[in-house]
Parts: sequence; structure tokens; C-alpha cells
Amino acid sequence: MAQVQYFGTGRRKSSSARVILTPGNGKITINGKDIADYLTYDYLQTIVKEPLVVTDTEGAYDIRVKVQGGGFTGQAGAARHGIARALLQVEPDFRAPLKAAGLLTRDQRMKERMKPGLKKARKRPQFSKR
Repeated sequence: MAQVQYFGTGRRKSSSARVILTPGNGKITINGKDIADYLTYDYLQTIVKEPLVVTDTEGAYDIRVKVQGGGFTGQAGAARHGIARALLQVEPDFRAPLKAAGLLTRDQRMKERMKPGLKKARKRPQFSKR
């Protein structure tokens, strides 16, 4: 008998995450590693678990995340977005609390491009009057 799976895709900065939710006991794996091994900082782990806390489904689903691109913060945000989208497939009534917490909106902030004549995106060379 095939087990029910729910899918979600999340993005943040230059990271993208593919999330698979299956009914289980709350095990979260990111790129084949346990969440504590992959994301060593506690605040990043709480970011990933936020949709589960908002919908009160902590420990109800096993979550597998395949994330690529960006750094740890962007990857955690992408995983959070993907989990929130997958939870919508589980129960459409989760939409209101997830939307109120701002978890369904993709954070579109990106790194600003470097401009010619500048050292970084906005940092200018020191001005010399003489």
C-alpha cells in the first residue's frame, strides 16, 4: 500500500527547496541529514519548524527536504516556505493561520547587483576634495 505524500516547493534568496510530507512521527531530514546535523544553529531550526507550530501539527508528519543554492539562512527560509505550501495540500483550512503568520508569501528580497565604479552595490570610493 502506497503511503500518502504531500509536496511543496519553497524559495528564498537564491535557495530552492523541494519538500515531501508523509504522515509519521515528526522526523525532519534535509539533504539526507537530520535537521540538527544540517542546521547547527537553533534559530534556523525554529525557522524551519514554524509552519508546523502555527498549524499545531508538530510530530504528525515526517518531512524530507531537498534544498540547493544559497547559504544556510536562505535554505532554512526556503524549507519553511515549502513546508507551508505542502501543509496547504494536507488541509486547506490551514490557509488562514499560515497566511496570518506570513508563511505563504515568498520573501522576494535579493542581493543587490554591483554597480560600475563602486566597490560593492552601494559602497563608494573615498571622496577626495583635492
